[in-house]
Amino acid sequence: MEWITGLKKSIDFMEKNLCNNITADDVAKEVGISSFYLQKGFAIVTGFSMAEYLRNRRLYNAALEILEENEKIIDIAYKYCYETPESFSKAFTRFHGRSPRELLKNKSSLKTFLPLQIKISIQGGFTMKNLDFNLEKIESFTVIGFEKEFTFEEAYKKIPDFWQDIMKIQYSMFAGRKPETELEKAIFENEIGEFGVCIDDIGNGKFRYMIAGRYKGGNIPKEMKLFTFPTVDWAKFQCRGENPKAIQSLNTKIFKEWLPNNPEYEMSAGFNIEWYSKGINNPDYESGIWFPVKKK
Repeated sequence: MEWITGLKKSIDFMEKNLCNNITADDVAKEVGISSFYLQKGFAIVTGFSMAEYLRNRRLYNAALEILEENEKIIDIAYKYCYETPESFSKAFTRFHGRSPRELLKNKSSLKTFLPLQIKISIQGGFTMKNLDFNLEKIESFTVIGFEKEFTFEEAYKKIPDFWQDIMKIQYSMFAGRKPETELEKAIFENEIGEFGVCIDDIGNGKFRYMIAGRYKGGNIPKEMKLFTFPTVDWAKFQCRGENPKAIQSLNTKIFKEWLPNNPEYEMSAGFNIEWYSKGINNPDYESGIWFPVKKK
């Protein structure tokens, strides 16, 4: 599905289901886009996670209904998918700055949150050369690495911590110490850290993330896992500069510029790769993002 059309349909579906307990996975299934890509792109384009958008829209609509004073607050809480009046009151107070009953006493304190309108300007003369990009078909290959599950909302905060944990092991080897254990040998021989791999195949608002390297054979320590990519066409984007700023900026350009503007390709599978070169302290550090694509 065309990217901007998918975002607009996502918002329409969420608006129609504010009183139903839907998840981002439900929205992704409805519009036919990978849940990982949809959540990531939605946040980049709108500035809100899909969960935030649903929560904010429900709390705004709930406030409007409370001000009408036609229904009990407890009934409105259940209507907008809160399991208890207490959880509703807590969320309502965080959003509006006042409890539901306090809002009735000061109606002017209502916080507005209207439906989003997706508008992206299509710039004349756009070509894929605006980004450092190339298309490459790569035969099936396997990576090995450390894996954790993350929710989309916690990923930006917790994935860097995950990297720090793994890099602690590597720092000692980079300082000149030879790998000693089977785990250290696997890290060294398979160049763990070349790839950050996102895999969207478990649902429930979660995805798998691997800190990995290309598997070159040998023992697989119990702490590590394998993942095999099929033969696909990859759109490979590159950037230079200090990370994470450089790669985050690249991500934004892909979802705000390349996806809406390119006439030929769309995402084709629920995984992608972050590629990292060596020499991370170099101010001209090179990294990249690889997406599997297919022709529209």
